[in-house]
Amino acid sequence: MQPLRTVPHPTDASDVMSQFEAFLELVRVLRADCPWDRKQTHESISHLLVEEAYETLEAISDKDDVELSKELGDLLLHVVMHAVIAEQRGAFDLRDVIHQEFDKLVNRHPHIFGNERADDEQKVLENWEQLKMNEGRTSILGGVPRSMPAALRAQRVQEKAANSGFDWDDKKDVWAKVEEEMKEMRDELLSGDKQAAKREFGDLLFALINAARHEGIIAEEALHGTTNTFMKRFQHIEDRAKVDGRALSDMTLAEMDLLWDEAKRREREK
Repeated sequence: MQPLRTVPHPTDASDVMSQFEAFLELVRVLRADCPWDRKQTHESISHLLVEEAYETLEAISDKDDVELSKELGDLLLHVVMHAVIAEQRGAFDLRDVIHQEFDKLVNRHPHIFGNERADDEQKVLENWEQLKMNEGRTSILGGVPRSMPAALRAQRVQEKAANSGFDWDDKKDVWAKVEEEMKEMRDELLSGDKQAAKREFGDLLFALINAARHEGIIAEEALHGTTNTFMKRFQHIEDRAKVDGRALSDMTLAEMDLLWDEAKRREREK
């Protein structure tokens, strides 16, 4: 039988840097000795990184500090794992990751580490976008990943455009745009042109997300909240149907509506 491998435990270290080094060594050991970890590539675990990010967002939404601490640890594992995989490929290592991020943060905060002035948040954002352009980007919108959820991607695009000054000055104009897009979509639906209606529906969603941004609402979070509420109310209907020994297909819409209203009343009581 092979002797058990041992690695220093973070609690044995007296400072955060030593604890981090112990964590890094643990990941290297896993890459060397665990058949599953050794087999992984950047591509094979990329979807897990996204999953861990969403689990972190869920912990934040639930205001669950215990889970948030755990999920941040899982995210840290992915950062270190990708860095170790790259190190083993001879591409870069964790020091390169940290050095680059350190230098980027210093360079993008000239109002702290340089001679620039930024008296408010808006000026900081404007400087940030300009500095990214100075680093070689060809478009202010170039840093928004295509793989982001559609509502979140739309809002990030709008935010970046707004930081360059391309934005409505008056909320009335924002909501007027929503009404305009609603009318255009209805007109296309009446015309029977499905492709045009699809485009107008996208325009309407984009305008609504822009309105949410102006109202200080994150559209992605709002839609998640509404979806969760819908699921809870619908599952209440399912639960009541099971208690009565009935299938949903045997219930009328009016009966389901009554149970839906019952679920809403229970929410208000809570």
